[in-house]
Parts: sequence; C-alpha cells; structure tokens
Amino acid sequence: MEHITDTHIDQNQPTAVTLGNFDGLHLGHRALIKLTKQFAEEEGLKSVVFTFSPHPMLVFGKKDDFALIMAPSEKKFTMEQLGINTYIEYPFDQTFSAMSAEDFAIKLIFERLQCRVLIVGENYHFGANRSGDYEMLQRLGEARGVKVIAVPSVLFEEERVSSSRIRKCLLQKDLEEANRMLTEPYFILGKVSEGKKLGRTIGFPTINIIAHPLKLFPPNGVYATKTLYKGKYYYGVTNIGMNPTVNGTQKIVETYLLNFNENVYGETLQTFFYKFLRSERKFPGVEELRQQIEINAEQAAAYFASEEYLIKWKSAQE
Repeated sequence: MEHITDTHIDQNQPTAVTLGNFDGLHLGHRALIKLTKQFAEEEGLKSVVFTFSPHPMLVFGKKDDFALIMAPSEKKFTMEQLGINTYIEYPFDQTFSAMSAEDFAIKLIFERLQCRVLIVGENYHFGANRSGDYEMLQRLGEARGVKVIAVPSVLFEEERVSSSRIRKCLLQKDLEEANRMLTEPYFILGKVSEGKKLGRTIGFPTINIIAHPLKLFPPNGVYATKTLYKGKYYYGVTNIGMNPTVNGTQKIVETYLLNFNENVYGETLQTFFYKFLRSERKFPGVEELRQQIEINAEQAAAYFASEEYLIKWKSAQE
C-alpha cells in the first residue's frame, strides 16, 4: 500500500477515490471502501482513500475532550488489511480548511488524483464552511467525465452508524454495541513496554502497551480482551487506569494473558476489547488485588466460552 502523508499526492494513473475522516473504519466507512475497490477492479483504476491529518476536529478544537477511535497507526494498519492501493492523509490546517469547495473537488481530487470515480457518503460535506456536498460533486464531475456516487448511510438498529455514535457507546462501556458498528472489536495497537513488574510477583505477569495519546479509551476499569500475537489469539483481561492499589500516577493499558509465557518487550501487539467486567477501584492491599485479578481472569475465560461470544465473534475471527 502506498501511504502519502504530505501534499505530494499527484497520481500517474486514473483512480477511484473515496473521501472522509474514516475514524474507526466502521460499517459505513467500509461500505465506501468496498465500493471504491469494486469500481477500481472493474474499471482498471487505482483505489484511493483520501482523508486528513490531523482530524479536523483536533484543528478546530470545538470539543476539548475529542479523541480518536483509531490512532493514526491503527488506521493505517487497518487500511493495509482492507487492501487499498493508496492511502492519503492530507495535511489539514486552518489555511487548508479555507479552500473553496470547488477548488478542493476540481484541483485536488479530480485533477491531481486523476479521479475517474468518486464515492462519498450521502451526507458528505467539504470545503470552506462545509459548502460542498454530493450535488455539487455530481455537477462538477459530470462536466469533467467523473462518475460521482453517493452511498446511503448504513443503519444499525434503525439509526445511522457514525463515529460519534460509536464514541458515545465506548464512553458508556457499551462495547457490544460499539463493536457491532465497528465490524471488528475496538482495539489498541501498541508497543509493549516494561512496567513495574508487580504482576509477576503475584502470579499474574502483565503486558503494558504504550498507546497513542490522542486515542479514545473506554472508562477506567477491567475488560475481557483478546490479544493477537504471531497469528494466534490469546484470551485475557485488560486494565485501563491508574493502578490505584500501588499508587499509580499515569494511565496505563495493562493486560494479563491466559496461558501465555512469552517475552514480548518491544513488540507491537493488537488487543481487542469485548466486554466490560468491572470499574477500577483501590484494594486494601496486593493480596486483595491478586484475588480480584484471579476472579476477573475466570470471568473472561467464562465469557470467551459462552454462547454470546461464540455466536457473535468466534467464527468471524477464527
């Protein structure tokens, strides 16, 4: 996959392009990408996903607590899995945001990308003051021989699937609903770092992940998770929080894997979140913490053996 992160986006062959922010790569996003790949294959075009970096919400600062469902590295990783030819993260700032909708469509997308097919969501808006929409793209494209297609919103439980709706589910610890809209479970992709190694002293060695600082985390607490390592999934429990029992002062993502005994320091692991087990709390001492981890490990094992998990996820991932 070609990955472009600057303004040098010119393509030397005709393309099929889809536009959007694509945070989370949920059901709606995947519908756009699937159709883009389909047109690229049928018409001999290069498939292109065009998005922005940083996310416009981070530039405009309209929400102080805004965070990303997927960190940039996680989105790039998933784009590669989806089989896109070219993934563009175009630099976004206040100056760029003032570009007229016509200039964005004609000069940037149609001309520089040699776009022949353009696929957008039916509610997509772009350009200065979000003045551009599908009708404008269709009109401009018709004059230049570009086929413009609007994809209807994907519905889940009779409501439109959106990144903001998924963020709300994650913050409410409703992983089951969020995951069904994401098509694959919410995950954290990060490098394993050395922690305090307290877990080893109480019989529960843990893996500490360094995640992107702008990533959205579910509320602090313990979750049933599954971690992918060298092509194999390992069940486990993951704690997101401050480790109050041992006076922790920094947020960590700490996972205990069942039936796992590998040295993975420095390696990049992918941990999927399935079910909220309990909120974070401070225990009287390390022994009480050990007992609780044991209980949570049993709960996670029971969940991954349950009909709920087997029906929803096992056949899809394994």
